[in-house]
Amino acid sequence: MSGGLAVLLPLLGFMAAMLALGFYVRRQSHAGGFLSGYFVGGQSLGAFVLAMTMVATYSSVSSFVGGPGMAYEIGFGWIYMAVIQTMTIFLVLGIFGKRIARLAHRINAVTIVDIIRHRYQSDALAAIAACAIVVFFAASMVAQFVGGAQLFAAVTGYSYELGLILFGFVVVVYTSIGGFRAVALTDTCCAIVMILGVVLLFYYVLEAGGGLAAILTELRSTHPEMFTPTAAGRMPIALYVSQWLLVGALTIALPQSVVRSISYRSSADMHRAMIIGTVVIAFMNIAVNLVGVLGRGVMGVDAKALGGVDSVIPQLMAHVMPPALLGLAIIGPLAASVSTISGVLIVASSAVVKDVYLHHMQQRGRAVPETHLRRLSMGVTAALGIIVFLLAVSPPSLIWLINMFAFGGLETAFFWVLVFGLFTRRATRTGALCAMAGGTLIYCAAMAWSVRPMGLHPIAVGITASLVLFLLGDLWERTRTQDTAGGRSLS
Repeated sequence: MSGGLAVLLPLLGFMAAMLALGFYVRRQSHAGGFLSGYFVGGQSLGAFVLAMTMVATYSSVSSFVGGPGMAYEIGFGWIYMAVIQTMTIFLVLGIFGKRIARLAHRINAVTIVDIIRHRYQSDALAAIAACAIVVFFAASMVAQFVGGAQLFAAVTGYSYELGLILFGFVVVVYTSIGGFRAVALTDTCCAIVMILGVVLLFYYVLEAGGGLAAILTELRSTHPEMFTPTAAGRMPIALYVSQWLLVGALTIALPQSVVRSISYRSSADMHRAMIIGTVVIAFMNIAVNLVGVLGRGVMGVDAKALGGVDSVIPQLMAHVMPPALLGLAIIGPLAASVSTISGVLIVASSAVVKDVYLHHMQQRGRAVPETHLRRLSMGVTAALGIIVFLLAVSPPSLIWLINMFAFGGLETAFFWVLVFGLFTRRATRTGALCAMAGGTLIYCAAMAWSVRPMGLHPIAVGITASLVLFLLGDLWERTRTQDTAGGRSLS
């Protein structure tokens, strides 16, 4: 592996561009005041930027490292499973997009918690939602920091700590000073770079293996099980169902995705974004996992010989790509890490500043000057980023599992609350409280004790418990209301 400046300099140039964009955006003014500008970009995102920021936020470092690493081990079964992710952007914008945007404009909402608080008229529910966002986003950001720094160290030859410092500094600074607009624009740059990185790596994998036909012939002779959906039992149906839930259907409720529905400029932009985003995420998802499968035919050895699943792609890049281009190619997966961190960081910051602090001050009848709010927002964003950075100093293993834990927690907390809240008027605050608090606790317990009914991921436990608790809470409140009304009529 090359640790030369030829590998490092393109990455440094990219990071410098991200910082410059953050400072540029800071100088721009937005309609709707500071809060709208800082946390949702003044609701002014066009189709292309909206599509790219959703692609970049959803495409984490695990999408470029852990996922293809699993494809390297399992084969085409992993691609069949990952295909479900191609519909996520279409589902988010198509199911929640207009409804959330109209409600947000009507009540002047800036965050997803604003919408939940308004719908259910519950400060307790809003507080739980804000807490869930901060906790699970912290876990997600740790995974991204670790994955990005590990990839940096593996490909460049420099230390993990240097990579962590580099990412931590750049992401925290440009997100803190530029807010959501900076995040959206840098996400767009990151998404473009990701596409170029996937194309470059795909080309050189094919070249190293003698072409697609030669690689597939090699795989059929040495690993025929990689062509079957179940991969000789390594891809059971339970895993398919689990992943389709985690990274497919339930992602429509992820706060970092839903908040994008508040930020688009017009319905026409949203419709175009649905098409653009679906095409891009489909290409990236299939291509990057296909690279992992084909890489097995090029490298020949199993993942353990390369240092584990998370080391496959770094090793593959260093093996097939010329040193002169390695620095450019590494930007793609590292951009995935940067974009995901910035996306969830700004949402976590909004949960603390807007949903907790500012609401508390408004309840007490105290006005908060915009200058103070500006400094506080930037300070909280920076503080959250620093805390996560410190947690990533001692890196955990299997970053894709950490990321999936965070996904599952957020989906359990928000899915039924948003679905029932947005699509029926009969949903009650008691049902929502029971679903969010109880369902999330049950999900965390299922994760801790590895409860896997029929081999399914604990998300199946969490999302089912959340639904049951919502219905029970809803029933209890309706019964209590009817009893109260009956008592009043008798008196």
